[in-house]
Amino acid sequence: MSKFKIATWNVNSIRVRLPQVLEWLKQQRPDVLCLQETKITDEEFPAAAFRDAGYQAVYAGQKTYNGVATLSLVPADEIMVSLPGADGVQKRFLSALIGGVRVINVYVPNGEEVGSEKYSYKLSWLEALEKCLTEELKKYPQLALLGDYNIAPDERDVHDPKLWEGHVLFSDKERAAFQRLIQQGLTDVFRKFDQPEKSFSWWDYRAGGFRRNHGLRIDHILCSPALARKCSTCRIDTDPRRHERPSDHAPVLALFDC
Repeated sequence: MSKFKIATWNVNSIRVRLPQVLEWLKQQRPDVLCLQETKITDEEFPAAAFRDAGYQAVYAGQKTYNGVATLSLVPADEIMVSLPGADGVQKRFLSALIGGVRVINVYVPNGEEVGSEKYSYKLSWLEALEKCLTEELKKYPQLALLGDYNIAPDERDVHDPKLWEGHVLFSDKERAAFQRLIQQGLTDVFRKFDQPEKSFSWWDYRAGGFRRNHGLRIDHILCSPALARKCSTCRIDTDPRRHERPSDHAPVLALFDC
């Protein structure tokens, strides 16, 4: 039986974090790594550095903001770089067929503040994602939706639920949108397994967020039933968050018996 390892990591600038990502790839050797907030144009994306490390790369980027990239040990096929129904200007979506698995890499909008224009944009983007997912699941029985969702699904995923109640990343409408993705038959594979209490994937740079473990779990791997059944483990790797000049996010990894 072969193993298939996939991971997601918001690197908060691939320019700054490239050495860290390359070292992590060397250590973990995932079959697929989905990156968010690459913050670089396609022309400047360091594809050669990843190729030297043994990885193919597909990417959709823009200057300074957003940007997604999917790295894989085998070539990607049937690539989509724009979310149907979204404006397409913000580079937040990348879908590809890799090793028989439909891998959808997303960087969901932050939303800024409940009730704001950006919050409305976030909800409409999630609605477009839901519709897209409906169609993708019809075509691909083995599907993984990975990325920075900018949503903490429930109270276990927030260091202080009362403090975050009603705020962006933990508001009712955002959490309801997350549940609608789950209702399409997807499994949050992190929750398939017993996990340590207060397991988070993001910590604010300010006020000693990581040191105090004042974080949120907003980076997720959701899988279709056919793929979720094969998942043998899922965990958050907090070690990269301890580096000098780290991303504010930690990678999330899942292993499958294929």
